[in-house]
Amino acid sequence: MVALPPDVKPYRRTPEFTEETMPSGLKSSHRTKSGVWGRIVVSEGRLLYRILQSPVEELRLDPAHPGVVEPEVEHEVQPLGRVRFYVQFYR
Repeated sequence: MVALPPDVKPYRRTPEFTEETMPSGLKSSHRTKSGVWGRIVVSEGRLLYRILQSPVEELRLDPAHPGVVEPEVEHEVQPLGRVRFYVQFYR
C-alpha cells in the first residue's frame, strides 16, 4: 500500500460507519475519481481492505493501521466483526 502524497489536502469526510450502517457499495468493487485519494480510518474493530488490481492485495485495517486509496484504483472493504470507520478524501 502506498502513502498519501505530501501535497494533497483533505476536502471531505464521510460519516462514521459501522458494520450495520456502511453503504453496500463499499463492500463491492468501486473507485475514486481521477486525482482523488482516500484514507480509511478505523476507530474500532477491523476491516478487510482489498485492492483489486493485479495482483490483488488484502490488508487488515485497524485503529493503528489506516488504509490509503489511490485515485481510480478498484477496491472494496469488508467488516471483520464489529467495526467503526470513516473515509477522509484528499486532492
